[in-house]
Amino acid sequence: MNDSLQILLTRYPQLAGLEQELKRAAELLIETARSGKLILVAGNGGSAADSEHIVGELMKSFIAPRPLDEELQARLVEVDQVMGVHIATHLQKGIAAICLSSHTALTSAFSNDVDSSLSFAQQVAGYGGDGALLWALSTSGNARNVVQAAVTAKAMGMKVLALTGEGGGKLKEFSDVCLTVPETETYKVQELHLPIYHWLCIAAEETLFGG
Repeated sequence: MNDSLQILLTRYPQLAGLEQELKRAAELLIETARSGKLILVAGNGGSAADSEHIVGELMKSFIAPRPLDEELQARLVEVDQVMGVHIATHLQKGIAAICLSSHTALTSAFSNDVDSSLSFAQQVAGYGGDGALLWALSTSGNARNVVQAAVTAKAMGMKVLALTGEGGGKLKEFSDVCLTVPETETYKVQELHLPIYHWLCIAAEETLFGG
């Protein structure tokens, strides 16, 4: 993990001031995954796309193989010798993660019937619980729906990992780890979020699957 972190900081020297927080963020992510708890990822606009991206890297192989355990492979073959072999040799271990920005039917219904700013918080209330993690992205740190999701997460005994721009905004107050990149303009913040979450996904994969 340390080797890949140094590579990240060499490529993006403007992130050097975040070294210790990056390590804490990786530990938080790994601890959640090891415990088998859910990682809930949320953001708006470009950060919603980043949330989808993060879940895609967590739920399947990113840069290293993640074969299923031999016991599960054997059980799949027992269930069906033809399909089971194909499934067993192609499925990959995942880190349980859900993108809260993706559930269009739920969020549109809740927005219409109740309060659009609480759609992420509603999902946190439904999916979350003690030991789960909310990974919250907001370039300003002040996105109301993301902040309210963080408040809900803390009330439920969850940890909060935040990715924001400089200062951290309101979201920082409710975060266990807040990675505040040294930019304020939205697209510049997002340009630095991507290498950070790529590294976090790599660190988790290396630690959990021996990549």
